[in-house]
Amino acid sequence: MAASKMVMASLNHCRPLTCAAMVTTSYPTRLVPHPPDLIKWVRREGGFVHQAVKILQDGNNGFGLIATQAIPKGSELIVLPDHIPLKFGPLELFTLLNMSKLDMWEHLAEELWAMKLGVKLLQERAKVGSFWWPYISNLPETYSVPIFFPGEDIKNLQYAPLLHQVNKRCRFLLDFEQQVKHSIENLKPNDDPYGGQDVDASSLGWAMSAVSSRAFRLYGKKLPNGTYNDVPMMLPLIDMCNHSFNPNAQILQEQDPRNSKMLIKVVAETPVKQENPILLNYGCLNNDLFLLDYGFVIPSNPYDCIELRYDGALLDAASIAAGVSSPNFSSPTSWQQQILSQLNLDGEAPVLKVTLGGQELIEGRLLAALRVLLTSDMETVQKHDLDTLKSLSANAPLGIANEVAAFRTVIALCVIALGHFPTKIMDDESLLKQGVSTSTELAIQFRIQKKSVIIDVMRDLTKRVKSLLAKDMTTAQI
Repeated sequence: MAASKMVMASLNHCRPLTCAAMVTTSYPTRLVPHPPDLIKWVRREGGFVHQAVKILQDGNNGFGLIATQAIPKGSELIVLPDHIPLKFGPLELFTLLNMSKLDMWEHLAEELWAMKLGVKLLQERAKVGSFWWPYISNLPETYSVPIFFPGEDIKNLQYAPLLHQVNKRCRFLLDFEQQVKHSIENLKPNDDPYGGQDVDASSLGWAMSAVSSRAFRLYGKKLPNGTYNDVPMMLPLIDMCNHSFNPNAQILQEQDPRNSKMLIKVVAETPVKQENPILLNYGCLNNDLFLLDYGFVIPSNPYDCIELRYDGALLDAASIAAGVSSPNFSSPTSWQQQILSQLNLDGEAPVLKVTLGGQELIEGRLLAALRVLLTSDMETVQKHDLDTLKSLSANAPLGIANEVAAFRTVIALCVIALGHFPTKIMDDESLLKQGVSTSTELAIQFRIQKKSVIIDVMRDLTKRVKSLLAKDMTTAQI
């Protein structure tokens, strides 16, 4: 989606809601050229920041936090009192758009939760004298997420599941723009939460991206049943910590000893060496989510995977290509179909999305289906529970021949999946060496990692097939 300029309000003191296009520099600029010192603001508002924690440019990752001196394990790095995080309360959720109906909020799907908090962020950005302006002014002018990619670079992703999500978000923003405009069209100027400025899909996309890339979902208020509700919130300064699967810091929530409110802390999980960045784990996510929500791709991400659709005809073709005889994927027997229903791959509302790669290598539901449909021995299948059939660590529960057939079918599936990419990894790497824009580079890096996942699955399963055949040969000789 191309980012368009907003119509400016005639009042000079309004905070403009303009949104820059996808930047071509190595890192985005801030909303204002010289924003207030965020560390000083947090301290002035009653927060704590360790004297060794500073904001510095962190290579191509934008601005981040680093330690200017060694910090011992267990040290408090940042402490935010309850009033500093940007969040919404339960009543605020329904009044942010001055609407009496809840239809708009119900329209927001769970995966687009960031738009709810994004609406408040956009209003605070427009508000003169907002408490959070020192924080908001430090936010990036734009984000390197795919909704801001040029159309050609969205195509360059070459991966249908991600293309679907990008298009879904773009369509949502266009629809939501109309709903926002409708909600404020009859308001008096003084009641307009955007200060009379036009709000379009681009500015809404900026707000949604700011939240999805920086907000944390933490505990809110304590409920009557003793649990806490889940509240998205933006954590000034804390959200400048960059990501690592091996973090040196973690977020903790503790009750403020002075009142019943929560304190949000960042604590050193390991000793932090001098000049090292302060790193948090954003979650064990695949590269789809890292690119969609955060605007970066992690090479050799151990949690990355590819999505496939469970399709009987496709699996028949893959098994035939793999040299597996008598595949039953398109026409399972009644007992096999019953197991498919238990795996939620058949029936009234099946979930047909399955994955390869990541921590499982083969999603358990797919592996169980392959094992069951590649045997006609119902009695042997019935000796095992579903968890065993879904487990890759189970030692060929239906026999070595069955296991080899299942693995070879998956390898053939991988070959088919690779064939859907119009370029090879060598082509992609050659393009990167030529020098490309930031969005093109991200798109190419993303598709390289997806192809690498497929190739890694093929290599792993090929080794397993060789090991099983060697074991079978040894057993036969005995």
